[in-house]
Amino acid sequence: MKRMHVHVGVDNVDRSIAFYSTLFAAEPTVRKPDYAKWMLEDPRVNFAISTRADGGGVRHLGIQVESAEELKEVYARLEAADAPVLEEGQTTCCYAKSEKSWIADPQGVVWETFHTTGEATQYGGNPALESLASPGAGTIAANTACCG
Repeated sequence: MKRMHVHVGVDNVDRSIAFYSTLFAAEPTVRKPDYAKWMLEDPRVNFAISTRADGGGVRHLGIQVESAEELKEVYARLEAADAPVLEEGQTTCCYAKSEKSWIADPQGVVWETFHTTGEATQYGGNPALESLASPGAGTIAANTACCG
């Protein structure tokens, strides 16, 4: 079963954790000094926040899957879309190990598709997403990637 993923940049993690924990009536399932994540069932969403030097706002949207078979299905949809795909493959991101790819919609909104395979002790790296911008889609910041 797939899960919607939303990642928001924040200025103050502790204040934002308090706000979202109240809003969701749940504490984060992952909490780090610069990051928090809620794996909610109602609504079924992976909602994450992080602090980054470039400020706040929506970082990216995504589709998280629970199996390699579902990931293959979503990857086929990415390939069928009329946009460049950045295949990141196995990576460490947002304190997790994942298999993932990225795509941008015609307006330049970045979408991440991924299957989490384990936990990690580090935040992880950032792939260069500028290659996803199509003519007229605007620019995509390199630091949009990897959940921050």
